[in-house]
Amino acid sequence: MDFQRQTNRRLYEEHVATIELLNRVERTFSGRAGAYPPAEGDSSWASFARAVIGALEVEVARHFEFEERELFPRLEEAGDGDLVALLNEEHTTIREVAGPLAELLRKSLAGGMQPADWQRMKTLALELSERLASHAQKEDGSLLAVLEDLLDEDTDRELFAAYAAG
Repeated sequence: MDFQRQTNRRLYEEHVATIELLNRVERTFSGRAGAYPPAEGDSSWASFARAVIGALEVEVARHFEFEERELFPRLEEAGDGDLVALLNEEHTTIREVAGPLAELLRKSLAGGMQPADWQRMKTLALELSERLASHAQKEDGSLLAVLEDLLDEDTDRELFAAYAAG
């Protein structure tokens, strides 16, 4: 997508990176490969788990907070309260999955995963993948499109700087 506003481009780039990682999450936890927990000390698993934790910290924590604090009020003022309500509801649902998933990923890195922990992590990971990918696509098609017209250059510059500093 070709956005004119810096803020939109940055959020879109984060969506693309998140969707790429979510595709990896699906491959990791689906099918036969997802049936067995990784061996302790598996460096590829550790790298993967850290990448997912990092993405949750950026996409779910920082990204959502920025949208809720800086963008959603502007959308409501412009008359797009229904969109804001929908996106806020999705943020809540995604956070409910992301928090426990991050904790289980941290537990897996510390060792001592039990079979029930692995199954719960797999379920949460696949649910997160579905919900967050759909949410990012919805934001690309609606939120960012509305903001493209709503933000002027000065506001865009201020928001981009605030987000970059964030």
